[in-house]
Amino acid sequence: MEQPAWQYDRGASEPSAMPAPARTLLIDLEGALLRSELVMEALFSAPGRMLARFGAGGRPGMVALTDILADAKIDYAHLPYDSGVLNQALAARARGAKIYLVAGRFSQHAAGIAAHLGFDGVVAPAHLAAAEQLPFDLASMTRISKASGSSRPSVNTWANALRVYQYAKNTLVFVPAITAHQLNFATLGSALLAFLAFSACASGAYLMNDLLDLAADRQHPTKRHRALAAGDLPISSALLAIPVLWLFAVAASLCISALFLGVLCAYLATTIAYSLVLKRKMLVDVVTLAGLYSLRIIAGAVGVGVVLSEWLLIFSLFVFTSLALIKRFSELSMREDAGLSDPSNRDYRITDLHIIAAMAAASAMNAVTVFSLYVSSSAVTPLYSRPWMLWLLNPLLLYWFGRALMMAHRREMPDDPILYTYRDGASRITVAAMICIMLAAI
Repeated sequence: MEQPAWQYDRGASEPSAMPAPARTLLIDLEGALLRSELVMEALFSAPGRMLARFGAGGRPGMVALTDILADAKIDYAHLPYDSGVLNQALAARARGAKIYLVAGRFSQHAAGIAAHLGFDGVVAPAHLAAAEQLPFDLASMTRISKASGSSRPSVNTWANALRVYQYAKNTLVFVPAITAHQLNFATLGSALLAFLAFSACASGAYLMNDLLDLAADRQHPTKRHRALAAGDLPISSALLAIPVLWLFAVAASLCISALFLGVLCAYLATTIAYSLVLKRKMLVDVVTLAGLYSLRIIAGAVGVGVVLSEWLLIFSLFVFTSLALIKRFSELSMREDAGLSDPSNRDYRITDLHIIAAMAAASAMNAVTVFSLYVSSSAVTPLYSRPWMLWLLNPLLLYWFGRALMMAHRREMPDDPILYTYRDGASRITVAAMICIMLAAI
């Protein structure tokens, strides 16, 4: 028989002291036990299916929505429960107490949660207030109505939810100004504004993606710790933050140019399509990711008003395709090592690891080849007084790509290889050496 889900949190925290031995313990489902909003959990359990059912229904809007949410298939086993409250329930159960949930809406879901956790049932607040239809004596009751330590999300919680650490990717908007040797206050100011616009736009997209992937993230070994999946950030707060972030991105873009806003809108539209559909398509997701990285470089060129080199664009496409493939390799290898099945929200199998690694290596070598052809071309002469020095970048590129592939093969690289570059000492030294060589070649 399956063990009650609340028993596996014994080590999370010490059970709180109870005021007195009680024969009945009441726990408010929302506000105490559940670190989320039940209506939002129902809505985002399968948002696509919910929207389709709502559009096909012939009943009035709110009535149809209420019925659809009541029938939603919520994964009770992976909801973000408060471990401290569960430990109090565990202590009460050890003393022989009966445990009931208090829920005023979605009684069917409340009953499902109570059954999953091994509780004795559900009571409605109205029955409790009127002291009627209760399966226990009020005199023997103790109630937990608010989780201890509950408060507004902290700054760190918001930073994690917005994935501020991912802003390193948006430094790509500075690349066109650097490669075109247009380093002045005007171009750097425009590039900085472009960086802020892309960061706000990306944060809104990350929140949206996490909302759509709630169920899958909660079954993932590492993604289940994300702010929304863990219940650290309310779903309603994320829904409010998304339009605010995107409006800021639009305002910042208009301060640059209408053309830059067009590129940003293309980036956002592609990101939304990726979150909804494209990331579930084999290899289409990889090409889309590479395109999104390249769009940052295109936006940087538009933002600072420089002509984008075709060499830079094709070089970037191969580089980011390789990195996207390495990311997929890392995700699948993690699942293989953890003994997990094939991902449910990706069109890949663990048996695809070898071909993904081969394609990643091929894309990396193509990038080096493109760079070699660029150094051999006449395009370098107007930009560099010592173009021969650029040949020194080839062995560094070969080393960096080879190291990234080896680290991924050894399971020593996290999901995102671009962030790994910023954190890995050898990669930072390699990138610094490349920059020094480029400066010396000017």
